[in-house]
Amino acid sequence: MRDVPCRSAHEGRCADDPDAGHAAPVADGPGGWLDRLDRLGAGHRHDGTDAAGWPEPDLGGRRPEGTDPRVPQLPAVRRSDDGAALAPEARGGAGTRARRDASGPVPGLRGRLTPAGPPGGASSHPARTPGPNGSARQPEPGPRALPARTMPMQTTTTSQTEPATRDRARPAGPDAHGGSAPSAHAAHDATAPPGCPAAPPRNPTGLLPSPYGPVSSASGPLPSNSAPAPSAYGSVPAPGPHALFQAAVEFLTLHHVERRLGDPARRIAAVRAEMADTGTYRHTTEELVFGARVAWRNANRCIGRLYWHSLHVRDRRDVQGAQDVADGAADHLREATRDGRIRALITVFAPDAPGRPGPRIWNEQLVRYAGYTRLDGGVTGDPRNAGLTALARRLGWPGGPGTAFDVLPLVIEGTDDKPRWFALPDDAVLEVELAHPEHDWWRTLGLRWHAVPALANMCLEIGGICYPAAPFNGWYMGTEIGARNLADTDRYDLLPRIADRLGLDTRTDRSLWKDRALVELNRSVLHSFDLAGVTVTDHHTESRRFLTHLEQEERRGRRVGADWSWIVPPISGSATPVFHRTYETVERRPAYVHHPEALERAEGAPLV
Repeated sequence: MRDVPCRSAHEGRCADDPDAGHAAPVADGPGGWLDRLDRLGAGHRHDGTDAAGWPEPDLGGRRPEGTDPRVPQLPAVRRSDDGAALAPEARGGAGTRARRDASGPVPGLRGRLTPAGPPGGASSHPARTPGPNGSARQPEPGPRALPARTMPMQTTTTSQTEPATRDRARPAGPDAHGGSAPSAHAAHDATAPPGCPAAPPRNPTGLLPSPYGPVSSASGPLPSNSAPAPSAYGSVPAPGPHALFQAAVEFLTLHHVERRLGDPARRIAAVRAEMADTGTYRHTTEELVFGARVAWRNANRCIGRLYWHSLHVRDRRDVQGAQDVADGAADHLREATRDGRIRALITVFAPDAPGRPGPRIWNEQLVRYAGYTRLDGGVTGDPRNAGLTALARRLGWPGGPGTAFDVLPLVIEGTDDKPRWFALPDDAVLEVELAHPEHDWWRTLGLRWHAVPALANMCLEIGGICYPAAPFNGWYMGTEIGARNLADTDRYDLLPRIADRLGLDTRTDRSLWKDRALVELNRSVLHSFDLAGVTVTDHHTESRRFLTHLEQEERRGRRVGADWSWIVPPISGSATPVFHRTYETVERRPAYVHHPEALERAEGAPLV
């Protein structure tokens, strides 16, 4: 098995950032603003970083001579005569890559996977709030913490400018390795459990001392008559003007501190004036890029946050209409796919504003498979998407061929618009057909999965501004597909069928038939993605990299929040190093947030 890291990752800066390495001079030394910041206890020191003050991950491992040691290298990809990419060991049938086609029913699938008549009907499928880097997971028993490697289990909500101590991995939302977001939107109780140190006290105003003077130093009051932005279908109202300004000040201060841009007072004054005129403000391109990357860094459920600084950002804030959003989403998939060398990418569409809600994508991910409810109550395809499938049918989608892997259309609600459906172009969706390294019959199961896990219905919150349509992706960790999407009993539920083909004794759980079938299914995923030349990582490698991320963030004085039940892989948990410790669940902004009404829309909420 070869691990294929993100080629765009770069220590300390992103290749797409024209200002990387060219930050403004810093008034350092005694009496400088960084010195005042240190004396205030903000904990943002920049020793050991690049000129811009960004972290420098050490991925380890051997690299070819003559290459930049800071840039992870991809294995060479061979090409067939028609230009398709092949892994070095690929010689034919197994693990081939496939663009979408309109083939008929998937052969070899029975029960819930068997196509049955014209698709239709509706089904309500309860979905857990997903988290970074994978499908929704059930809570697991608490960890067996080792005394020498434990952290106090605190639950706090904090600003990034607070004193720091310890964060990447599972995208918040199902299956998005490399990208993530916490699902909780509200503040948590800051009381520490018995035996744990109490959480640090917070300023009653919710803001920490600024090295640049009081927040109110900019002249002029904020408008009190700015109406919260209305959003269709019950969206959460926007914050009031003073809460918005406070959030803006915290974010702008963080941006200037981490990027070493000097005193943010002038920028804060400009934002105050803009808010007085319009009730909101617009981020600069640099602020948007920084905010999107730090939101990934803050994603408690994501195990792949080591690569947070490599996120590529597509600024599409001028796009509001449903058709234009659909076109932009297809372009996002094309750019993220890169012929299998998956790039961590986010596309940011228009934000919510007073009196004008931004566009919304109802799908949980840009690529999802339909779930057709049959007359017998079963589901052909993915039961998780049965509700949205029925909604798309009511909106006029005729349905696909009726297989277990029909790609759902996008359901998009534009600004001042009703939701409409849009089919994804064939060339925007790359899929991998699953085979097995030893069992030739595996291909007769007709299994496949899409290459890019692009979360679509989470809100990107930066400095009080909500971007409700901001699809983002990393790349898959194999267990997200093999241990969750294809194996969960409320998803494709393939373990009984695979165990039967393997000849395992399924009469008793003591035969461990589920465990054995689960391992073979995950071997199939890694094997097939590798043969197809599509980026994927395994849970053992990613667990080690997550601890590397923790160490690097701690050295830079930044606290790292993590959700143990999401960080620990769904198979072989105790065999990975992330299992044997505890974590703080620190909620911080910027963040990727799951609003309750977004989850309802993904389940096919009724139209109003």
